[in-house]
Formats: sequence, structure tokens, C-alpha cells
Amino acid sequence: MGKPTGFLEIDRRDRGYEAPESRVKTWREYVTPLPAETLGQQAARCMNCGIPYCHNGCPVNNMIPDWNDLVYREQWQTALATLHSTNNFPEFTGRICPAPCEASCTLNIQDAPVTIKSIECAIVDRGWEEGWIVPQPPARRTGKRVAVVGSGPAGMAAAQQLARAGHAVTLFEKSERIGGLLRYGIPDFKMEKHLIDRRVEQMAAEGVEFRTGVEIGAALPVEALLAGHDAVVLSGGAEWPRDLEVEGRALDGIHYAMDYLVQQNRRVHGAPEEHAAPRGTISARGKHVVVIGGGDTGADCIGTAARQGAASITQIEIMPKPPERENKALSWPNWPNKLRTAPAHMEGCTRDWAVLTKRATGEAGRVTALDCVRVEWVRDGGRMQMREIAGSELTLKADLVLLAMGFLGPQRAGLLESAAVALDGRGNVQADTEGYATSVPRVFAAGDMRRGQSLVVWAIREGRQCARAVDAFLMGASSLPR
Repeated sequence: MGKPTGFLEIDRRDRGYEAPESRVKTWREYVTPLPAETLGQQAARCMNCGIPYCHNGCPVNNMIPDWNDLVYREQWQTALATLHSTNNFPEFTGRICPAPCEASCTLNIQDAPVTIKSIECAIVDRGWEEGWIVPQPPARRTGKRVAVVGSGPAGMAAAQQLARAGHAVTLFEKSERIGGLLRYGIPDFKMEKHLIDRRVEQMAAEGVEFRTGVEIGAALPVEALLAGHDAVVLSGGAEWPRDLEVEGRALDGIHYAMDYLVQQNRRVHGAPEEHAAPRGTISARGKHVVVIGGGDTGADCIGTAARQGAASITQIEIMPKPPERENKALSWPNWPNKLRTAPAHMEGCTRDWAVLTKRATGEAGRVTALDCVRVEWVRDGGRMQMREIAGSELTLKADLVLLAMGFLGPQRAGLLESAAVALDGRGNVQADTEGYATSVPRVFAAGDMRRGQSLVVWAIREGRQCARAVDAFLMGASSLPR
């Protein structure tokens, strides 16, 4: 490394945020990038570990020490090439990845990991600014045709890699624009959508054909795709939301988080209200909002509700409150269980843990409150069991309830029924990570549709690996990286 003692001399410094009182007035990104000089200093903190655990902490196995050293030496273009060698879309992960690489950093033992995520984002952003990122069309065409179904991060990564290998790739998307969860689930204040648009332009110049507004399994069966293509990749994501099965669930004002987030994302993109909300507007303006679920989707709902002008926002989670700091001796270098506070939580939100919703109550068919009870988690025969705490009942005022409790897997109707692929014990498409092949010949699967609800960075990894498997299937061998 360029500065072996950097981690001893330089304190950790990360990107900042626009003040909550001003950022909630807009939908734009609120992160404040670090200056190039500061980024070079932060990169110098990389320790040149004998075993760089950040490699395994990162699902795409980014060569983090290498591009840290290159940034320190101000060799930004080479750093970009190194970053792109493992990650097709670092501007996505540099904004919305929870950074398991930083949890695995050796300096995280002292709670001061290298600012890997910020450096990654700065590298690719500079690459776009300098014009270093250009289309990479293949030198030759193979004559093979591949259909990719679902344009989220897994589908985009698979399509780009397969196009660069010389195959004729068509990427199908049921919605009107490319991006899947990246476009319709992630709010603009976390990732603006022009980032997706310029990648779509790059991919189109590399030979990818995009067909939007086409729902495979409905408008077009999988059999028709197989008739016109040599291989099909299923990358439709995990869109089956976990429901709240309690009395009063049918009251107006209780909605799945994704129904809520998709509406607002479409509005921000400029869609008219009748298109953004064809089944009725969901808005938090002036309402008492309760978000059920303590994960990232719940935080996205909080930030969206704050910008819409909610009267109050409460987030509840059925699991107990995590510790403020993990036990490093037990957890490092693995992803730890600890309290995580998103920027949205600082925009006006009350959080509560170990709370179970018992019923929803309402007036004139609309929800007005949630009856809840506190629970404790106890070990019973080796398993953790939930028990209600007597006398701990509470009622939360609620005009709008958003269900952000995760996803059970891919939707069965439509695509999967048409494909007739076998499912695993969790309800995901059955396929291993060696060949990504499903039970149906010439049909492959990747991303959340195969592995279940997961991170964007895992979807990119699976899309890349699936592309290599498809390329090897079609050509007998593949030079694409895993």
C-alpha cells in the first residue's frame, strides 16, 4: 500500500448529509460527497491486511485494497477499471448497499472501518463526470439469442454481461421503465433515477434490446420466449409481500409498503396521478402513520412520509431492540446484529421494538388505530419463542398503516406458472449457484427470484454469475468473470 501507516495517522471520516429540516423539502439525494483530497486520505487508511476480509464481506468480491491504493495514488481511471471488473453498477451499491465490506474491515474491530462505500461511489461518479465510462460492445457476435425477464439489478447485470459476450440479448420488463426495485422501490432521495437511465443508454449501445410493458406469463408465455431464444433468464425478483393477518386488516388505509413507495416514485418521475395511483392515491399528508417492520423498506416509508407531510410517524418492529454495539469477538468479520439508524429516522420518527400488532380498529371503514401488545423473546427447547407481556397493551393512533415486513418470495401467478419451474422449500425458483439452471431446460434463474429477498449487491453478483453460466451453456466455455 502507498501509506502503510495511514490507519495510524488518519481518523475515519465519511460523507455527510444535508440537514433533515431542509432535505425533507425535496426528493433529491441528500448525501454530501467528500472532496477528492479527503478521499485520498481515507483510502490511505486501508491496512494492506494479510487476509483482506472485505473481499469476502463484499458479495461481488470487490478488490477493495487495490482500488483504495489507486485512489491514494490518484490513479482514478485505473481504480475505476478495477472496480468495474467485479461490479457492473457501483453507483447503485455506492448509494444503497449496507456495506458488509465495512463490517468485515479489520479496522472495524475498533469501530473505525475504511470508508469503502464512499470511496467506491466517488470512483464511479468521477468516471461518469470524466467520460471514462463508455459502451463496451463485443468484438464479435455469437448468433445466440437470450431473453432476460425482469430488469432489476440481477436482470440488468446478466443482460449487460451476456451482451458483452456477443449474444443478442432482449431484456423484458412488465413495468413502463427499466430498473425494477431500483426504480420503483428505492426513493429518489436515496438514489436518483438518472443513474439507471445512463446505464440503460450504455447497455443499449452494447446491443441490449429493451422491451417494457411486457409481462411474461400474461401477455407472452415463457414457451414463446423459448421458441425464439436459445436461453431464458428469470430475474423477476421477490415481490410477494408478507401480510398482516389480524382482525381489521381489510380497513381502508392499510397498505403494503411497495404499493406506497411505487406511487411516490412514479410521481417524482413526473407521472400524472391517474397513472401513478391507478387504484387510488396513498398519501401520508396530515396523517398519523404507523410503519410495521424495522428494515430498510420501513425506513424508505418513513422518509417518504416525512416528505409528504405526515402529522406523525411511528415505526414498530416485532423483534427486540438490537444492541447499540455488537460483540466484536463473537461477530467480526461477519455481518453483526446491532442497532442501525437510517437517515430517515432522523427526519421525525418514533421507533419501538418487541411490539406485536393484535388488531386494527376503525371508523366508517377506515383505520384509526392499532391495538398492540409488548412481547418478550425467550428460549424454549433451543428455539426462540415470542410471549406476550401481560398488562403491556398499547394503542397507536393510525390513519395510514404501511406493511414493511419483508417478502415471502417471488409471485407464483403469471411468470412462474408459465415457466413451470420447480420451487425450493422456501418457495423460490430452484437453481444452484454453479449453473443457475432451473428444472426446465434452457431456463435459468438469478437474483431474489432464486435466493429470496436480499440485497442489491447480491442481485448483481447473481446476475453476473448467471450470465457466465448461460454463456458456458451456449458456447461450451465462458471467459466472463464470476
